[in-house]
Amino acid sequence: MNSSKSQGLAGFGVLKNTTCHTEKKISVFFSIIFMTVGILSNSLAIVILMKAYQRFRQKSKASFLLLASGLVVTDLFGHLINGAIAVFVYASDKDWIRFNQSNILCSVFGICMVFFGLCPLFLGSVMAVERCIGVTKPIFHSTKMTSRHVKMMLTMVCLFAVLIALLPILRFRAYQIQASRTWCFYKTEHVEDWEDRFYLLLFSCLGFLALAISFLCNAVTGITLLRVKFKSQQRQGRSHHFEMIIQLLAIMCVSCICWSPFLVTMARIGINEGRSKETCETILFALRMATWNQILDPWVYILLRKAVLKNLYKITSGCCGVHVINLHMWELSSIKNSLKVAAISESPVSSKQINQQPLSSMGQ
Repeated sequence: MNSSKSQGLAGFGVLKNTTCHTEKKISVFFSIIFMTVGILSNSLAIVILMKAYQRFRQKSKASFLLLASGLVVTDLFGHLINGAIAVFVYASDKDWIRFNQSNILCSVFGICMVFFGLCPLFLGSVMAVERCIGVTKPIFHSTKMTSRHVKMMLTMVCLFAVLIALLPILRFRAYQIQASRTWCFYKTEHVEDWEDRFYLLLFSCLGFLALAISFLCNAVTGITLLRVKFKSQQRQGRSHHFEMIIQLLAIMCVSCICWSPFLVTMARIGINEGRSKETCETILFALRMATWNQILDPWVYILLRKAVLKNLYKITSGCCGVHVINLHMWELSSIKNSLKVAAISESPVSSKQINQQPLSSMGQ
C-alpha cells in the first residue's frame, strides 16, 4: 500500500515549490486557439489527401499520399487529445492534487506527449525514405512499395512510438507534472538518476535521428531529380516527383525549426543532469514551438499542391512577365506541360493523344 501510494503521488513533487507561472486567461485562450486551428487545418488536409489518394490509387504517388495521410491523422489526434487535456487542466485551475490522485491523467498526458511528438517525426523520415526509393529505384518501388506494405510500415512506426511512450510505465517510472503545472513529461527537474537521463536523451536522439534521415534522403532525391533534369530537358512526366519533394522539403524545414529547440533543451537537461540551467519558461517556449509543427504540417499539403502552384505560376507570370522567371534550371513551362502529358498518360481512354510524345519520355 505504501508503494502504490508513493507511485500515485510521484508526480506531485514539483507542485510544492514552483517558480513558473502562466497567466490563466491567456494560456487557456492560446490553448483553445491552437487546438481549434490545428483540428480544422488537419481535417482540411485529410480531405485533400484522401481525394488525391482516390485519384492516384494505382499510381506510384499512392504510397506517398498514404503516408502523408497517416502523418496528418496523427497530428489531428495529437491536437484533439493533448489539447483537450490541456484545456481541462487550465479549466480546473491546474489543481492536479484534486483530479489526479492516482496519477493516471498525468501518465496518459505524458504518454500522449511522447507518442504524438515522436510519431510525426518518424513518419516524416519514412516519407523521405519512400520518395528516395521511388526516385532512385523506381522498379523496386513499383513492385515492393504496395499499399499493403505501406500500411504495415505505418503500423510498425506507430507501434514503435507507442513502445517508446510506454517505456517509463513498463519500468514503473511515473511521468512527472512539469513546473508550469500545465503538462506532463519525463522528469526535467533535479535529474540525477541515470534512467531519467536515459529517457530524455532517448527522446532527443530519436527526434534528431528522424530529422537527419529526412535531410539525407531528401538531399539524395533532390540531387537525383536535378541530374535527370539537366541530362534530358525533354523528359516529361516527373512533375509529381517535384511536387512531392517540395512538400517533403517544406515538412523537413518546419520540423527542424519547430522541434529543434525542444529536442536541444531535453538533451541539455539529460546531459547536464541536476546542473541544468534550463528554466521553466525556456522549456515552455520550446514546447509551444513544437506544437506549431502540428499546425503547420497540414498547410504544406494545402498550399503546396499542384493546382495551387499552377495558379501561383500564372499570377507570377502575369505580374512579373514570363521572361523574368523562365530560368533554364527550373523551367516551369516544361513542368506545366509535363502535368498535361502525365494526366493524358494516366487516362486509359486517351491513348490516341500521346503520339506526339515518345512513350519512353514518361518514365516515373
